Amino acid sequence: MINIPQINVLVVDDSPLTRKVLKMLIESDESLNVIGVARDGIEAIEKANALNPDVITMDIKMPNMDGLTSLQYIFEEKNIPVIIVSSLGERGSLIAYEALELGAFDYIEKPDDLYYLKDELIKKIHAAYIFSQSEKAKKEFFSEKEISYETKEKKVIETPSSMDFYGVAIGISTGGPRTIYDVLPKLPANLNAAVFIVQHIPEKFTRTYAERLNNSCELNVVEVENDMEVKPGYVYVGKGGYHLKLRKGLNGLRIMLSKTPKHIFMPSVDVMMESVLEHFDNKTVGVLMTGMGNDGANAMVKIKERNGYTIAESEETAVVFGMPAEAIRLGGVNIVLPSYNIADEIIKKVGLRNG
Repeated sequence: MINIPQINVLVVDDSPLTRKVLKMLIESDESLNVIGVARDGIEAIEKANALNPDVITMDIKMPNMDGLTSLQYIFEEKNIPVIIVSSLGERGSLIAYEALELGAFDYIEKPDDLYYLKDELIKKIHAAYIFSQSEKAKKEFFSEKEISYETKEKKVIETPSSMDFYGVAIGISTGGPRTIYDVLPKLPANLNAAVFIVQHIPEKFTRTYAERLNNSCELNVVEVENDMEVKPGYVYVGKGGYHLKLRKGLNGLRIMLSKTPKHIFMPSVDVMMESVLEHFDNKTVGVLMTGMGNDGANAMVKIKERNGYTIAESEETAVVFGMPAEAIRLGGVNIVLPSYNIADEIIKKVGLRNG
């Protein structure tokens, strides 16, 4: 792990008490320094320009100018990572999701007791800073070892699939709500595949995520429900708080929502990919994109071993080169591509349906 220098943080919130508590929580880590605070979006823009912080924490609902508007002004002038720290209401949830689409680094739901934020807040500030720095720093953040693109040779297990279409399993996390638009809208309505996607995102966002993607895609994008039929031409978005699994029904494949196994992520990319592989065998295409950690990396190895096909997003476009880097390190990747080339590779592999 690299030595992280002093990281300067700007805290933006309309509540004096919240500003005070956030400052205290952030500065409990000796490498973090709150360089300034702002009461609304206008002051946030002014202080971002004057103080040039390394990371900004931003509330959404504020007087004079809200966080979403302020975010857009800041991004026009500065390349400063912004972490949204806000309470979730129905309307607030939609705006927070829009912030992620606009390029906010991450989102933290503000609990009633702010002290529960401490560990998550510090971790995400460090991550936001690291990923705004050099490519070398990004690599070192995840591992002291250099990442190799040479995949390990694995024994291929021949398991011909009886399915007449493919299963495309996509795992994506930090930076995903924006990056996924490089892929899904480019897939045609007659794609010879059903697409399954797990996006690590707060539980209340998955329906909004699916609805907004559906407005931009030729494929039908739906948030999964239990016992939903699996058909080609659809994108099935994992439901917050449940694993996305498949089961064989009397009339083909059905969606199965599950609370097991217990996992840090609900839904989990590994769980989803392994279930897709169980039913699609060598007609499984695994895609692992931007995100922290290693969720999905082990499943990518299994897909490749079963003679499926695996694609990892390259460091060139990944906001966070964590999940795809781990899949590469484990030898679970057939090809590494920037996000804007992934859709073409999927089409090339699965083909199009007639009629």
